[in-house]
Amino acid sequence: MKKRCSIMKAILAALLAAAMCVPAAALGEEKTFTVGICQLVQHDALDAATQGFKDALTEALGDKVTFDEQVASGDSAACNTIVNSFVSKKVDLILANATPALQAAYNATAAIPVLGTAITEYGVALGLSDFNGVVGGNVSGTSDLAPLTEQADMILELFPDAKKVGLLYCSAEPNSEYQVKVVEDYLAEKGVECTRFSFADSNDISAVTTKAASDSDVIYIPTDNTAASCTETIGNIVLAAKVPVVVGEQGICKGCGVATLSISYYDLGRKTGEMAVKILTGEADVSEMPIEYAPATKMFNAAICEELGVTIPEGYEALN
Repeated sequence: MKKRCSIMKAILAALLAAAMCVPAAALGEEKTFTVGICQLVQHDALDAATQGFKDALTEALGDKVTFDEQVASGDSAACNTIVNSFVSKKVDLILANATPALQAAYNATAAIPVLGTAITEYGVALGLSDFNGVVGGNVSGTSDLAPLTEQADMILELFPDAKKVGLLYCSAEPNSEYQVKVVEDYLAEKGVECTRFSFADSNDISAVTTKAASDSDVIYIPTDNTAASCTETIGNIVLAAKVPVVVGEQGICKGCGVATLSISYYDLGRKTGEMAVKILTGEADVSEMPIEYAPATKMFNAAICEELGVTIPEGYEALN
């Protein structure tokens, strides 16, 4: 009997020792997460959104979360490749930073949670005719949509004598088309003549901007990723022509604009990161999460305003 008890004790001790050697994650105590980040292109706004997202996740989860961060260098096809690699690796969540990245993720997986950020209008981006603020399925996120009619009012406020407004944007970005249409219709009702100047990609942005500067009193650029990655080119042309530019976000404004009504992309990214934490920890279901927004602020570029002799009224904050 004593021998049998000794054997049982030895077995129990061995089982206990084995259990102590099992990784904590296998026991359900320490789950780790891998998050894939697909960012369309590097520029101030998207970089800030990605950083805010990572900061929010890291602050909440510490070393339990790792990031597979990849940039598509402005190539929509590369977004597909990047997202498909995330699906193959079975990451726990995908951040799609900008519309082509979201479209790629939306088409690549219906199982892995996908959060978009820096997306202007989800219904337009994903071709949803019945979009009501919740995408459903495995997709949610945040929008960088600032009040477009208020941006148009800024043009009228700053340049009341302007008769011709040029709308400069990338025709390959559906959300840019959407923003331009809203501003165009609004200004037309105010009796302002609007002309579209669209470029297919960065290769023809110089020629199109030169034409826009020649034919416009003021230029409007929406929240547009291609324009955001080419602000130096645009800025050199419009400043030489002495044509002011009102833009949709602060990153573009820093490079070539006089003023903007813009959100903080860092804060937008943080909000997206907070949504990701809730999904990963099981606190929220991505299919039920509505698209979230950030407040917008009037800002101006002091250096460009001085160079063009533009007087900014009260109520605007100077860009850092």
